[in-house]
Amino acid sequence: MKKILLSLTLLFSTIMMFGQGAKNIKINEVLTNNTASMQDEFGQHLPWVELANVSFSTYNIRGMFITTNRDVLDKTLSAPQRISMMSPIPNGEDRTSMSGRAHLLLFLNSNPAKGGLHLTTPVKSNQPIWIALYDGNGIDLIDSISVPLLEENKSFARTKTGWDIKPSEAVTPGIGNNIEINESKISKLKRDDPYGFGITVLSMGIVFFCLALLYVFFSILGKFMIKKDKKNKKSGNPPGWVKKTRMPVSAKDSKIKLERTPQEGNNDDMYMAVIAMALKEYLDNIHDEESGIITIRPHHTRWNNEL
Repeated sequence: MKKILLSLTLLFSTIMMFGQGAKNIKINEVLTNNTASMQDEFGQHLPWVELANVSFSTYNIRGMFITTNRDVLDKTLSAPQRISMMSPIPNGEDRTSMSGRAHLLLFLNSNPAKGGLHLTTPVKSNQPIWIALYDGNGIDLIDSISVPLLEENKSFARTKTGWDIKPSEAVTPGIGNNIEINESKISKLKRDDPYGFGITVLSMGIVFFCLALLYVFFSILGKFMIKKDKKNKKSGNPPGWVKKTRMPVSAKDSKIKLERTPQEGNNDDMYMAVIAMALKEYLDNIHDEESGIITIRPHHTRWNNEL
């Protein structure tokens, strides 16, 4: 008898635990007119609903239902009839196992073939909607909310004081709603582009823009160099020719000039001999009266006569 009572107690506790687990799943935020907010895995902007596990224990929501059809409130309907007007949250998706205080985003107006979080639940962006979460038996209503007509990218979210319309810059898919609007740019980027499509497109755009700038620069440079080479060819100069300029002679260097005659040619040895002879005459005190100045006078000798 004790074993039977213990078994019944465990069974009742288990049923109560699961029942309480389902009641801890709440509709947390809804966005019906999505044009620039959250994207799905394919980069599309779809309406979405966010569920939150308000408890600290894990609960798997697979098999539960989402609907926007108020006809399911008819109590005369059987469970199969009611289920036919709902979209089931499919099995086989690990993210449906919601840990304590976790959030999960479900895309509406979509095709389940795109992923386990895509539901066929119809949503009209130009109309207010009613959205509900039903338990897996198709009978128990877990949570529901009437969503007013929303402007583009604004959401209807649960807050500490109730439900409020949140501006586009304060929409929080996948995280808690009670945050400040002045969140960091990184957090906003992660929230708006969780799969990285936007940052990927932006990065590729920057790379291609830089490549285009390099192409334009080298095209202009190439045309300039071709034009310059053609100009050099017409003037008789070789390609790549650069005009050389003579550096000006300083006033100090221009005081002493050695002029070459046509007879002397370019024989530097002759100038070295003349300078040596002048130094010899200077050391022998054979010079004019001017002190500190060497005067070179022509002195014809026969030392360089050809034999």
